[in-house]
Amino acid sequence: MFERPGTLEDASGLRDPSRERAILVHVDFSHNISPQATSSRIDGEALSEFRELAISAGAEPVAMVSGTRRKPDPKYFIGTGKADEVLALIEHEQAELVLVDAPLAPSQERNLERLLKCRVLDRTGLILDIFAQRATSHEGRLQVELAQLRHLSTRLVRGWTHLERQKGGIGLRGPGETQLETDRRLLAARIKQLNKRLDKVQNQREQSRRSRRKAEVPTVSLVGYTNAGKSTLFNRLTESGVYAADQLFATLDPTLRRLVLPDTGTIILADTVGFIRNLPHDLVAAFRSTLEETRQADLLLHVIDASNENYPQQIEQVNAVLKEIGADKVPQIEVFNKVDLLTGHPARLDHNEDGQVRRAWCSAQTGEGMELLQTALDQRFSADQLHEWIRVPAANGRLRARLFDLGKVLKEQVEENGDLLLEVELARRDFEALQKTEGVQAEGNRPAS
Repeated sequence: MFERPGTLEDASGLRDPSRERAILVHVDFSHNISPQATSSRIDGEALSEFRELAISAGAEPVAMVSGTRRKPDPKYFIGTGKADEVLALIEHEQAELVLVDAPLAPSQERNLERLLKCRVLDRTGLILDIFAQRATSHEGRLQVELAQLRHLSTRLVRGWTHLERQKGGIGLRGPGETQLETDRRLLAARIKQLNKRLDKVQNQREQSRRSRRKAEVPTVSLVGYTNAGKSTLFNRLTESGVYAADQLFATLDPTLRRLVLPDTGTIILADTVGFIRNLPHDLVAAFRSTLEETRQADLLLHVIDASNENYPQQIEQVNAVLKEIGADKVPQIEVFNKVDLLTGHPARLDHNEDGQVRRAWCSAQTGEGMELLQTALDQRFSADQLHEWIRVPAANGRLRARLFDLGKVLKEQVEENGDLLLEVELARRDFEALQKTEGVQAEGNRPAS
């Protein structure tokens, strides 16, 4: 089965010559396909998302080939029949590129390119290409290049000799070394170099996180499926101008801003990269320092496109990635965004049995429900604040100075033996840390008489 999704034209009605004409290939694998299986089995949402990925990468989809199989074909992945169908479409549509909505083995990619006589790119390569276009910061570009090199290290069918220029070229090749061996060696050297640079960046990020932890400023990380509205929500809450667009992976580089809540005070809000189904593992590994902001956050705001009828599946995909990066244990509030596109779903807060906010319904675009969301954040962190009297031995001036530096001391009373009773407000986690490191114990709600 194939369909023509239409061409992309400019205002004059002419096709954009800068876009490569692409044939999209999507195969649904299932162990329960009956002989009567029809095109209705194909996931329409997956097809639509795949087309958006292709457009985001700069391609012009001219035809979509879809089908079902029990398992991938070892040689062509899509089978000989489908491969011949794609070949006929390439000739008819004068296509320059074939995009496959699945990860291909290197041999399958090579076999398809030989048969189709044009470039073949799998889902992983397509997403990596989009990330390469979106990356703007030095760190982002390093992360994307590392992911691309890891992906292409098993696909040395296109030349890598351009890497020689980065190391001087002449004199690099060993005696009897083949071109492929040279390319592999240069590739390994570049990957090693990128890892060193990213380790340095990761250390710098870790220093920033340690400073925030020392200042006891809570961090809230925005996570969610790509194009769920995270950056728009981030801008609405922090009054920032972070780039936000109705496109996949509009945000790659994490952005941190301060947000002042009425009761809690200052918190740090972090906008992060969006997730998607079958997110390449190489990409997750390369973005480890960026995703660390999510793993070490105090709270996750899981932004969900409430107007998307497939949002339950998107929630599952996001939670799967969070588990993969070790952030599945971080508390989260589900933020159902875009309620302005729904009927009968006003902004509101849903609470769990313990009275904590579990879900927030809002619209980042219109601002509806923003005050409710800030209230939810305030409740979450202020509920975790302790108001206690703490005894500080006269000899422990370091602890007293630490509490004053944090600005948590409300009152101070000197006992006859020289001990201090301090009335403090601090986070529960910080109090528990003081119990472990300093042996601090609460003296009750009032100083002892």
